[in-house]
Amino acid sequence: MDTSNADSNAPVTETNLEFGDYDFQITAVLSEAWEKTNGLKGSFWAAGAILVLVMLTFGALLGGGGALLAAGGNVSGGMLSSVMLQVAIMAIMYPFMAGIIMLGIHRSVELPLSYTSVFGYFTYTLPLLGVAVLMSILITLGFLLLVIPGIYLSLAYMFAVPLVVEKNLGVWEAMETSRKAVTTHWFKLFFLFLFMGLILVISALPLGIGLIWAYPMMLAMTGVMYREIFGVEVEESFVEESLAEEPLA
Repeated sequence: MDTSNADSNAPVTETNLEFGDYDFQITAVLSEAWEKTNGLKGSFWAAGAILVLVMLTFGALLGGGGALLAAGGNVSGGMLSSVMLQVAIMAIMYPFMAGIIMLGIHRSVELPLSYTSVFGYFTYTLPLLGVAVLMSILITLGFLLLVIPGIYLSLAYMFAVPLVVEKNLGVWEAMETSRKAVTTHWFKLFFLFLFMGLILVISALPLGIGLIWAYPMMLAMTGVMYREIFGVEVEESFVEESLAEEPLA
């Protein structure tokens, strides 16, 4: 891959962000992402199945409670339950999402993978909730302001979640770090994800069978770009723990 970073694992700095000393070729990123799909599919789909099961179960429990309150005439209780449901779902979903994104990032640096690692990010629940809420507000406001700012922010904040858990950044620091880094090559990243979106659409045509490979490829692509922009700090303890797990194909 064509990149001007001398060391892809070097930590992100203000200088890196200011002068944008990373670059990439769209075809090279897609090619590497496709290669890294092998070894990622099993962990991705196992983690995704767990997330869907947990969300359906949790949503049914909280949703049922809200329905009972509403049926009993407790309108305010029903509304409160609805808000609590949304917050609870986000509190569960974003740590799992972070874990799934980290599968792609770890695959980008050839770390062994295990779907059970997606349970390891709940200590970041509060900052991830903060990122989720603040991003939603700003992106929504952006779409209300002639749409274009919303499109810009939707892409610009794409690395905020992994920056919280992988670099241990605060909410606003993660969002701004992501935004500044993405802005350096915003249009190039836009077309990269546009091409990946087209691959997803084409993969969905034959009964969705191609999505078995396309979704993990998109995750691997995100991991590759994160590695190229920010570098990945690998903890020895994580490597030893991962090696003890049997990775899925």
